[in-house]
Amino acid sequence: MYRLAKRLVDLFISTLIILILSPFLIPLILLLLLTGEGEVFYLQRRIGYKNSQFSIYKFATMLKNSPSMLTGSITLRDDPRVTPVGKYLRKSKVNELPQLINVIKGEMSLVGPRPQMEVDFQSFPEEVQEKIYDVKPGITGVGSIVFRDEEKLVSNSAKSVREFYTESIAPYKGDLEVWYRENANFWVDLVLIFVTGWVVFFPDSQILFKLFPGLPPKPEFLTDT
Repeated sequence: MYRLAKRLVDLFISTLIILILSPFLIPLILLLLLTGEGEVFYLQRRIGYKNSQFSIYKFATMLKNSPSMLTGSITLRDDPRVTPVGKYLRKSKVNELPQLINVIKGEMSLVGPRPQMEVDFQSFPEEVQEKIYDVKPGITGVGSIVFRDEEKLVSNSAKSVREFYTESIAPYKGDLEVWYRENANFWVDLVLIFVTGWVVFFPDSQILFKLFPGLPPKPEFLTDT
């Protein structure tokens, strides 16, 4: 019942947001066509519901061949692959808005575990991969909120980019996604949507951990941020 109702809410809210934001999105599309490499959307293969692969939509913020350049699937702060316009779209998370198309198509939900590229999904412990197998990925979620500034964390680490992601970020992000899998309901979803908007304006806020004291304890590398 929860999944059916959630699907109906996803369809209604996604369609409503697109209609409301269309006066803003049309000029943005024109801006993207005139800057960077002239691309509006960036499609990337991600792991979705029951490990099925799908193409996630984003506004183009990086160079076309960025996945095969420098640090691959992991983006650093001040990454040279990010376009000037893309820098602001990524900071405000506006670049994620086209994923409403994925929601309407039924490939994603508004709230859920963040869909990963294959190489990053494999960084999750095996038990985590199994537990989030049947959860539809989301535009936002507890993992997305906690790691909203993942680029800064990776850039400041003394370890190599891939080593830090695999050994530090992936295990805790996996714990957060499992927590969502075990606690998901309408109340949790609504609160996560609220917190997503809140941290855009107050990026250093710890409100998520105050609203959900049962979340897995933050690891040491996050307690200093």
